[in-house]
Amino acid sequence: MSQTIEFFWEPGSPYTYLAGTQIEKVAAATGAKVVWKPFLLGKVFENRGMKMPASIPAKASYMFKDLARWAQIYQVPLTMPTVFPISSLIASRAAIAASQLGFEAAAAKAILQTYWGEGLDISQPEVLSAAFTKAGLDAAAIFARAQEQSVKDQLKENTEEALKRGVFGAPTMFVGDAMFWGNDRLEQVGLVLAGKIKA
Repeated sequence: MSQTIEFFWEPGSPYTYLAGTQIEKVAAATGAKVVWKPFLLGKVFENRGMKMPASIPAKASYMFKDLARWAQIYQVPLTMPTVFPISSLIASRAAIAASQLGFEAAAAKAILQTYWGEGLDISQPEVLSAAFTKAGLDAAAIFARAQEQSVKDQLKENTEEALKRGVFGAPTMFVGDAMFWGNDRLEQVGLVLAGKIKA
């Protein structure tokens, strides 16, 4: 039976974007499946009494340099968004709606690429709609589904699950009960899946 990587992701997190460009490669190398779980990181920070990293000037200065280095390593575009930080509610609901319609990975990657690859404002429905259309997805169907209560409930459940399982940042990945935080833990995820190290 194939293993699963549960990928708790937040559209407003640049490290989520970086991990999102690589996680399916890690999964493919070991025959694992990725389950994309959008959640509201702001709610997690609030619950844990944490500050957003970018709100600390010294950390923000370091973070943007670090992000640029990772983008070079992964050979992916990185553009500082026109609006940051951002409300990710609309994008997260759209991601869950897309998941219910059967194309979670494509929608997630379109959202992350649009915000962090192109720097566009994903809190605007028209921006998201264009991103989904560009990715070959049915934007109208996604937004129609995003209005349903089941989508809102799922986002709340994902966020509550993240809190219960000890999540404190994004991205966070689980292989079984083992938790891994940050794009720089992807190597560990791959090694655990391959049975080369213990979780």
